[in-house]
Amino acid sequence: KGGVEALVDKVKPGRTKKLSLESLEEIRKVLIEKSPDQFGYNTTTWTGPLLIEYIKIHYGVEYKKAQIYNIIHSLGLTYKKGKGIYPEATERETIVEELKKTSPRTE
Repeated sequence: KGGVEALVDKVKPGRTKKLSLESLEEIRKVLIEKSPDQFGYNTTTWTGPLLIEYIKIHYGVEYKKAQIYNIIHSLGLTYKKGKGIYPEATERETIVEELKKTSPRTE
C-alpha cells in the first residue's frame, strides 16, 4: 500500500528542544564573555551545576547534570576541569630546587 514511496523512512521530528536557538546563543555568549561572579555567584568559573542553576533562574528550564555537558558541546564549547594551584606546593618545589643547587653533590 503506497508503493515504493511508502518504504522510504520518514523524518522523525524527535523531542522538541526546551530552549530556543536564540536562548542557546545567549547562553553561549554568557559563557564566553561573562563570569559567574557578575551574576552574584561566589566563583569566577562556570561549572555544569552552576550553569544548570543559571538556566533555571533565567530561562525557567531545568536540565540534568549529564545533559548540560551535551548542551555545552552543542554550543561548540568544551568543558575543562580546572587544575588546582597550591601555593604551598610551589613554595616547596622552589625550596627543593634551591637546595639542589646549593648543596654539595655526593658521588
